[in-house]
Amino acid sequence: MATRIFCTAHRRWPAWLLGLLLSCTAHAGETPDRVLEGAIRGGDHQTYRLLPFEVPAGTRRITVEFEYSGRERRTTVDLGLLGPDGFRGQDGFRGWSGGNKRRFTVAATDATPSYLPGPITPGRWSLLLGFPNVRADAQDRYTARIWFDDRREDPPLRAEAGWYRGDLHMHDAHSDGGCASQRGERVPCPLFLTAQEATRRGLDFIAVTDHNTMSQSNGLRELQPYFDRLLLMPGREITTFSGHANWIGSIAPLDFRVGSPEVPDWNALLAQTDGQGIVSINHPVRPSGEACMGCGWSAPDTTDLSRIQAVEVVNGADADSEWSGIPFWERLLSAGHRLTAIGGSDNHDALRETTDAAGAALGAPTTVVRADALSMPALLDGIRRGRVFVDAQGSRDRGMTWEAEAGDRRAEMGGSLPVADGGEAVFILGTTAVGGAVAEWIVDGRIVERRNIPAGAAAQRLRFAWRGDGGRHWMRANVRGADGRLWLLGNPIYVEPPAK
Repeated sequence: MATRIFCTAHRRWPAWLLGLLLSCTAHAGETPDRVLEGAIRGGDHQTYRLLPFEVPAGTRRITVEFEYSGRERRTTVDLGLLGPDGFRGQDGFRGWSGGNKRRFTVAATDATPSYLPGPITPGRWSLLLGFPNVRADAQDRYTARIWFDDRREDPPLRAEAGWYRGDLHMHDAHSDGGCASQRGERVPCPLFLTAQEATRRGLDFIAVTDHNTMSQSNGLRELQPYFDRLLLMPGREITTFSGHANWIGSIAPLDFRVGSPEVPDWNALLAQTDGQGIVSINHPVRPSGEACMGCGWSAPDTTDLSRIQAVEVVNGADADSEWSGIPFWERLLSAGHRLTAIGGSDNHDALRETTDAAGAALGAPTTVVRADALSMPALLDGIRRGRVFVDAQGSRDRGMTWEAEAGDRRAEMGGSLPVADGGEAVFILGTTAVGGAVAEWIVDGRIVERRNIPAGAAAQRLRFAWRGDGGRHWMRANVRGADGRLWLLGNPIYVEPPAK
């Protein structure tokens, strides 16, 4: 049924913000799967009504938008949801929002506050309407629109393109994150403190990546409307005996039992991700043993790296240590794999203030992504495209860009540039707030030039000339402090022979 879609309450927007929304953008796939309509008359005053609808097998999420007329006449309709068992069984009452929400969603892993997450059992579900007030002469109508597995995107927290700063690896009470309680006892650390601390540290986004679980996703849904300057992204750290990897951007079920009959190897695991979100190899060269079982990456060479999008090259304070993931990542680049370098604090205590070998504060390091908006799809797209640099020390203001030009062709970080044999190319490093540091130009993993960045000026642009040899190469830049510590790590531009 083709139906007009009204701009109504969204799961990220509390009801009192609706009046501030000035526009509503239509998306493909907005046509609802079910539309329930009916009349509201005076006889409905202080009664209840069930609106049944069938949920097909395989449904993972139910989204409901509800509208009715007559508010100016004090008509009031409350809203709830019942599963197939009604009020009497385990798959029964799923929540009651009264009149405080016009839109809600429920799924196995998460639900809009007022509603309960849980299995979506096929069968006859019902909206539950309550009519606290209907005047005797009322002649109003309601419309309920229902989507199964709604794929419309949430509105971005910020619609403009820019460099957005975040942390892609952390833990809280939903796995092994702990912090001091009000009495100073070590307790599981509430998710709220993670979001609050990330905001205090000036981050634009975080991915909460608890071990092999998505139980935190319901908390993220609840917190997002309050944290309307910080994008909260779902993730999990896939924790196996042969390596760890973050899967960011999906809350789908995942069987992580690599080495079991059901999941014999990493290829079987990665096939489950099915192109959703991004997968990054975590802390690839950490030692694996009793202190941290499976922490080092030991997946066999037959693992299909085309299903992996990124490598965590800096984990906490390891950028300049023997546990740095940078050499591992550069070997993969030289083997032809275009994997994006990212960083993650691996924070296990939201209240931690320092970063050292024992642990990292939130945002240290910071992953900085060039994205078209502050939204999960835009950020994940920026990561896939390699439009990323890592602020290894977790500053709030250090920045870099990496561009190249050859004739009339241009490329930016993560892109490709055709350069003929003997052709000239210029690579341009732009920096912000790194005066007095040292720039490194790296070709195929080898530092070919170091250059001092003048102190004083807030922004600098350094140019590096290169003559092509007709081969394939990758070129990137680092910025190091005067003490030699890594400050900024850039992703490559890929040089290719011109197409024939």
